[in-house]
Amino acid sequence: MADPKQSVRIRPMNVAVAKGSKAEKAFRAKAASFELALQPEVIAPGVKPTPKHNLIFHGGKTIQQLTFTNLFVGGNQAWQASDIQNIDKALAAAMSDQQLNNVIVQYFSNQPITSTFKPSQILPGSKPVVFSQGDVEKLVNQLHAQGTLAGFNLGSTVFNFMLPAGTVLTTDANPTNTATTRPVKSVASRNPVHPEEEDSSLEGLGGYHGSVHVSAQDTVYYAVGVFSQNLPDGSENGIVAFDKPWKNVVATFYHELNEARTDADVEDAIKAGNDPKAVKFLGWVSRQGEECGDFPMSEVGSALNLIMKEVPLTDGSSKVPVQFQYSNAVSGPEGPIPAPHPLPKH
Repeated sequence: MADPKQSVRIRPMNVAVAKGSKAEKAFRAKAASFELALQPEVIAPGVKPTPKHNLIFHGGKTIQQLTFTNLFVGGNQAWQASDIQNIDKALAAAMSDQQLNNVIVQYFSNQPITSTFKPSQILPGSKPVVFSQGDVEKLVNQLHAQGTLAGFNLGSTVFNFMLPAGTVLTTDANPTNTATTRPVKSVASRNPVHPEEEDSSLEGLGGYHGSVHVSAQDTVYYAVGVFSQNLPDGSENGIVAFDKPWKNVVATFYHELNEARTDADVEDAIKAGNDPKAVKFLGWVSRQGEECGDFPMSEVGSALNLIMKEVPLTDGSSKVPVQFQYSNAVSGPEGPIPAPHPLPKH
């Protein structure tokens, strides 16, 4: 087995991307091949087991008692109240559902995990045409400086930045109002501000999660996602799997929140680049650099209905739209189960 210190460039996937899209090809080209030791049933119907993609714990931070809140970008006029209500209710229910969490607890030694939803907010301002990673990091710093994030335990909270209908999401490291940014012609032109346009929501990007070191002591964890929907020209902005855009939003953030709780400091690993010490920041990540939500998306391709489903809540009160997450226990994507899997014997 190769020496881990001789591994290729460290670039885990902290994104939700559609199979076969330009976004997926771009991020897989950047993803690491982790040559590290692997310590190794109800798989999603229609999907074959893929044990070579099992997740490996690298020793990084995980969040057992998660808190999250939804921050809606673009001001009141950019959002319908019904969409906000549906997103808040369904995402809070999905993240705290017992049978869905029975899949995820295997990454916490089968110890109970919790998820607490704090009331959402609509952020003031106008609806952005394009929103980049530079924009979300700038906004995180502003909100922290203004005291908006006060009262949250930053070490265990993820702030979800929800983008309104029509806004294009990119992974550009620069804020979109900088002089180095290319102008955006229109959403329909499929020419977003990001210099690598395959890294945009017009090319299969649904969302991503990361972190910002707002001070020497404090780190803010965030996720950002597009309002995935069909556009008037027949193309898609984001990843469209359900009959209503708000359901796509919930499934995307279910993906991102579960990745954040199992691999919180992935952004530090990405920024560390080729430094062998980058691996120490990673939580549960496969040899291919995939987090728990990534390979299921790649595995099913255009058959998103195999892993993006509306599933009944444990209490039977309603159904919620989710993306099935990767389960080491079945070596593939898995939906809600009545009890956790037994842990493997070492």
